[in-house]
Amino acid sequence: MNPMPAKYEIIIYWSAEDNAFIAEVPELSGCMADGKSYQEALKNAEMIIQEWIETAGDLGRKIPEPRGKLMYA
Repeated sequence: MNPMPAKYEIIIYWSAEDNAFIAEVPELSGCMADGKSYQEALKNAEMIIQEWIETAGDLGRKIPEPRGKLMYA
């Protein structure tokens, strides 16, 4: 198990369509969460990262190493 899920980049943005903040983790395919506030979306994303890593490990899938900042604003 990867002990440092918080080192993955998390991109958080407001979605008017979903009426929620969306948190995406680009390095982990399909890993995303939402929340009513920015802080809730971040907290949910950190939990989902851990679950993603645990599930990948259980399935014998490769868990990518965090690469740090991937995009520039």
